Amino acid sequence: MSRWSPQPAPDEPDGLILFDGVCVFCSRWVRFVIDRDPERRFRFVAIQSEPGRVLAARFGIDPEAPRTNAVVWNGRIFFKSDAALTVLRQLRSTWLLGLLKAVPRLLRDPAYDLIASNRYRIFGRTHVCMTPASEDRSRFLM
Repeated sequence: MSRWSPQPAPDEPDGLILFDGVCVFCSRWVRFVIDRDPERRFRFVAIQSEPGRVLAARFGIDPEAPRTNAVVWNGRIFFKSDAALTVLRQLRSTWLLGLLKAVPRLLRDPAYDLIASNRYRIFGRTHVCMTPASEDRSRFLM
C-alpha cells in the first residue's frame, strides 16, 4: 500500500478539504469547489492554520512542504489525484470527471506530482493564506 493510499479518518468531518493556503493554484481550487457546491458539503482548512497543521501531521503531510491536498469523504482521507477526483465526483457540474478514478493511481499521480512540484513557479505563491469571502467564512476552519 502506498503512503498516499486512502486511509481511515473516522474522527474527521466528511467534506473537509486540506489545502495549501499560500498556493495560488490551490486557492483557486478552493474557489472552484465553493462556486460549484451550492449544498455546502465541503469545508476547507489551510495547511498553514493550526487545525490544518494538526490534520497534516496526523496523516503524514509535511506542512512546511506539502506535496498533496487531501479530502475526507465517507470516513476516509484521500490524497493527491484521489482527493481531487473524489471532490469532482461530488459536484454536479463535474461528476463525470470523477470517473477518472477508474484509471490506476500509478498513472494519475505522476501528473498530479508534476503540477504539485511546480505549482509555485507556474501559478505563484502568496505570503498569507487566502481570505475567504464573508459569505464563505463559516466553511473554513481557522
